[in-house]
Amino acid sequence: MRALKLVIPSVLLMAGFLVCTTASYGTPEYSKKEKKGCTFCHGKIEGKEAMPNNLTDAGKYYKEHSHSLEGYVPKK
Repeated sequence: MRALKLVIPSVLLMAGFLVCTTASYGTPEYSKKEKKGCTFCHGKIEGKEAMPNNLTDAGKYYKEHSHSLEGYVPKK
């Protein structure tokens, strides 16, 4: 009975961690190269298939300029 008091909360805690974590589909190479987070180029973090469709202005610039942010000026 005492072991059950420890097991149930730990299982619930682990299940909570699994539910709250999200998968990352970004490429670490781009992030390291530009020193920017995923949300700099992507509007919403969704499934891997939807990532190319939700680009911000910076993401579109990056895609159109051979994967480089050189010369990009953010809109104010």
